[in-house]
Amino acid sequence: MDFERFLRLIGMLVLGIAGWRLGMDAARLGLDSHLAWQFALGLSIVGAILGLLLTPWLTIRPAAMIRQLIRPIPLQQLIAGTIGLILGLMMAGLVSYPLSLLPDPLGRVMPSLGAVFFGYLGLTVAATRYKDLLAMLPRHLRDGRDGEHLILLDTSVIIDGRIADVARTGFLQATLLVPRFVLSELQHIADSHDPLRRNRGRRGLEILNGMQKEGYVPIRIVDMDVEGREVDEKLIALARRLRCPIMTNDYNLNRVAELQNVRVLNINELANAVRTVLLPGETFTLSIIQEGKEPGQGVGYLEDGTMVVVEEGRRYIGREIPVMVTKVLQTAAGRMIFARPEELNRGDFSS
Repeated sequence: MDFERFLRLIGMLVLGIAGWRLGMDAARLGLDSHLAWQFALGLSIVGAILGLLLTPWLTIRPAAMIRQLIRPIPLQQLIAGTIGLILGLMMAGLVSYPLSLLPDPLGRVMPSLGAVFFGYLGLTVAATRYKDLLAMLPRHLRDGRDGEHLILLDTSVIIDGRIADVARTGFLQATLLVPRFVLSELQHIADSHDPLRRNRGRRGLEILNGMQKEGYVPIRIVDMDVEGREVDEKLIALARRLRCPIMTNDYNLNRVAELQNVRVLNINELANAVRTVLLPGETFTLSIIQEGKEPGQGVGYLEDGTMVVVEEGRRYIGREIPVMVTKVLQTAAGRMIFARPEELNRGDFSS
């Protein structure tokens, strides 16, 4: 706001002086000196008022509009477009002299038209074909700093917290991007009146802050914004623009992103992939902690959280017994294991 006031004062001063000079120039046209002085004073006042009112519309507002248009454009595309513009203007400079030799009025007009044409042509071609131009560069230059890879983080995966454990293992060789609108959603959840939502939001902020301090993987908060009403829409649009995957635990976001050919990294799928592999017929020790949905069933959990449903295991609640795997089911919600007490499989029905 202070900068805008400063520009208003500068504009008022410049246009005020311009109005005074214009009025004094009018005196040279034969006006009476007293009348010329009044005319100069009036033009100076009008110029100062116009400078005060119009300066933001001539400086700050156009700059803000240009910044808003440029912000969602990838840096690589901006650089390619700038290089194309420079090459186009260089080409225009080469042909400007031959064009200036044409008879008037073409000799005066064609060099300027040539500069506009070749500049626009270079800018357009480079900006639209920048992917092909980048493909011609070495890989370490094409992918960014030392082959940098990017991953967009969703709100759900930050709140979940397992991303911090994965980062500590060193398997993530990428820069994690947190868009400003995701951080705003996380802060909005942390400020919720619902205690559960508030705790989840604060947990997400603490996890993000902890990951930044630990530094196992680079994390950047980016101000890039794209069109869209919902955070999920913006994430997908930004992922398509940056050509990078989204890391999320949100089932709906996962499916919508896949429909739009956006790669998704799902922490739940990763957890399922690294869980202990148990095949039918294998035995292991399990603590039965509660009843199952069906009569006679008992339920226990592996260390990784996998549910194990034990047929005829109700009688063993509160005990740790050896069980034998009978069936393994993989569902959208995760993996479920069915087993029976090993002593029943041996024909020993004693309790």
